Amino acid sequence: MTHALPAPEAHSDAETAARRKHLRSARIAAREALPSADRQTLSARIETHLDSLIARLAPTRLAFCWPWRGEVDLVPWAGRWLAGDPARQAALPVVLTPARPMSFLRWRPGAPMAKDHHGIPIPGGDEHLEPEVLLVPLNVFDAAGFRLGYGGGYFDRTLAALDPAPLTVGIAFELARADTTWPQPHDHPMDWIVTETGVWRKQEPLPPCSPPP
Repeated sequence: MTHALPAPEAHSDAETAARRKHLRSARIAAREALPSADRQTLSARIETHLDSLIARLAPTRLAFCWPWRGEVDLVPWAGRWLAGDPARQAALPVVLTPARPMSFLRWRPGAPMAKDHHGIPIPGGDEHLEPEVLLVPLNVFDAAGFRLGYGGGYFDRTLAALDPAPLTVGIAFELARADTTWPQPHDHPMDWIVTETGVWRKQEPLPPCSPPP
């Protein structure tokens, strides 16, 4: 499936790749540099907005990502969400085969964990789960709902392979917002985006940036 892409100006493939790489690196660095107190304040606001959205979407199967490189830490939030209803199930995405769609393994607080090739914790079991909602970390996002990940294409590859595809909720600090991510034909826009500012749905205008905490 392809999507109409904004084209404010023409660039060669090499120029576009360089712009995306530079933007990704700059926003990751800014995220990693957030002071601990600011991170806690902003994360609490994100959790409040996420509570509201997930209550509205009402999934019973949800996947999220273990935080990496200063991403919003949703592990405590996921534990609280699971505790709210015994019918709920959560999963973490796992790369089992390079250049293939990811799998989702069931996660429970306190369950044994392993580590992937990046050193990121993953469930130690083999119980697969197909999520109804997927919480996706955003290094960068734009007003069209497109994102920059880490360049491996795993989320786009996975979303293209899932039928039906889960609803996608991008999670980020406002510092990840950009005018454009120079999206590519294979990129999948998020259905929703949640930041400390609030909740935004695809095809709706983004809320204004929030002031620094």
